Amino acid sequence: MDITPQKGTTYIYTYAHYEDERSLCALEMRSLFGQDSNSNVLESSVKIDPSRSPFIKERISVRYEAENLESLLKQIESFQLSGETFKVTYVKNNGQVKNEQESFENRRAIEREIGLHVNGKADLREPDQLLGIMYVNGRWIFGEYVKSESIWFRHQQKPNDYSTALSTRVARAVVNIAIPNPIGVKAIDPCCGIGTVLVEACSMGIDIVGSDRNPLILPGARKNLAHFGLFAEINRADIRDITKHYDVAIIDLPYNLCSVINPEEQLEMLQSARRFASKVVVVTVEPIDEILLNAGFTIIDRAVAKKGTFIREVIVCT
Repeated sequence: MDITPQKGTTYIYTYAHYEDERSLCALEMRSLFGQDSNSNVLESSVKIDPSRSPFIKERISVRYEAENLESLLKQIESFQLSGETFKVTYVKNNGQVKNEQESFENRRAIEREIGLHVNGKADLREPDQLLGIMYVNGRWIFGEYVKSESIWFRHQQKPNDYSTALSTRVARAVVNIAIPNPIGVKAIDPCCGIGTVLVEACSMGIDIVGSDRNPLILPGARKNLAHFGLFAEINRADIRDITKHYDVAIIDLPYNLCSVINPEEQLEMLQSARRFASKVVVVTVEPIDEILLNAGFTIIDRAVAKKGTFIREVIVCT
């Protein structure tokens, strides 16, 4: 059960990413929160399920904050849990300067001290409520704690895959970049391939359909979705023949040896997307700025997703 957020609640998110993912992570931050961070911590009034992001580790909903631990403890004494059991977790802030960092023993001692001031029964194994304590930006904060689940990692075990498909981790970030707030949004992946983007989007409850002009690949996409208990409408269709209108399109432009397309075909595809979608997020291995502009798009943000020497660009257009 969540602690009911108060009006004006601040949420603290901690992040972890590889160096090659820095650009993609920052774009996802900007898309979800309207800002990014130079550290591993982001503060926002926007509430996001941490499991949506492949980069977010955890979230604390700030219930109390104070300049020192003693003042915070006094506030926590008035905290009511309504009979629930709880566990307190000290959330490490790797962005702290070295002399501010707590040792393992001190972190455990602080957890115990906080627990003694919470009006409830502690349960370290199966608590009803997780609570977090953290030192961030010069003050101590306390509140509901939510740890991220690596849902994208489980999706790596899909029955059908191919080497040029987006990784599930990148696909999940791209979906968040394209659709930061899913409420009322109708999305399409018109070059859905094996369904990697569809799986990530459907697992987040996003209303999305898929299509591809290659009939041989569609059964594999449907099987991948079904493997995880998910469903999305998937049709055989060329992107140039789509007539329905969508709020967002996610387009991973074909580039492997079986899907070579020339600049003229790329322009036709993107002109079609301009017609049927209000917003488009394009994933490409080639420079396509000129083609996007010729198709009538305005580029509003971008990132680079690297894997060794292999580089993709993620471009947000309206």
